[in-house]
Amino acid sequence: MKWNVLLCMVGLASAVLGQAPKGDETDLAAAGWTSEVFKNVGDVELRLWVLKPEGVTADTPVPGMVFFYGGGWKSRSMVHFQKQGEHLAKQGMVVVLPDYRSEALYGGTPFDCVEDAKSAMRYVRANAQRLGIDPDRLAAGGGSAGGHLAAATATVPGLNAATDDRSVSCVPNALVLFNPVYDNGPDGYGYERVGERYQEISPLHNLRKGTPPTIVFLGSNDKLIPVSTAEAYEAKMKEVGSRCDTHIYEGEGHGFFNRAPHYEDTLAKMDAFLESLGYLEK
Repeated sequence: MKWNVLLCMVGLASAVLGQAPKGDETDLAAAGWTSEVFKNVGDVELRLWVLKPEGVTADTPVPGMVFFYGGGWKSRSMVHFQKQGEHLAKQGMVVVLPDYRSEALYGGTPFDCVEDAKSAMRYVRANAQRLGIDPDRLAAGGGSAGGHLAAATATVPGLNAATDDRSVSCVPNALVLFNPVYDNGPDGYGYERVGERYQEISPLHNLRKGTPPTIVFLGSNDKLIPVSTAEAYEAKMKEVGSRCDTHIYEGEGHGFFNRAPHYEDTLAKMDAFLESLGYLEK
């Protein structure tokens, strides 16, 4: 009986989408997330998944969170931040999980991924009223390469799609970054893929006055992002007058935040950060 109900739910979601969910998108559909197309690039149709708290309407907008999945701009996992998203939705935020042209599925480059992330942010803000989101309280977050994309939407001036409405800002009002690869320079992550174009795509090299308040979670034994990078990022953020709360987890490596007890601890610190900005009620 339970399986029949589940299959019916997935079938209904597929009918709404106009196509069958791909891979782990089935899990999102079964959990009540809905999706819509936010961008077309040639034959590629990019979708985002939305979860609204009960009672949210265009007349009662609430803060929103856009989470970008990680995977080195290569692999794809639409459920990477499903748990964190459902946690925030229970507290009253509308949560969005966008896709982007990761290499494995779409053959995209890191530059394509940033372009798509900026398109997703503009789409969410342009459709904020319909989605029940307050466009002035729209945060972005992600892990690893997804953290890079979130930070890039706030810092990188270029890499805008020709089809984007540039009058709509792609800059989030706050950032929640989990082991983000936000240094893409010669000593950072991804330099072998972006080369001398790193200044176009590296958040660390594009920090400026007005960069939104940020919280960062990083393990001290992360092999991809050294603690020195987090320290440099926080110092530069403070130089430009922006808030940056960095939390280092001793002995932990990359992706630690999805495992107990750090999953619960990072959630609590994320909540406190969002509460301090007025995105969650205390």
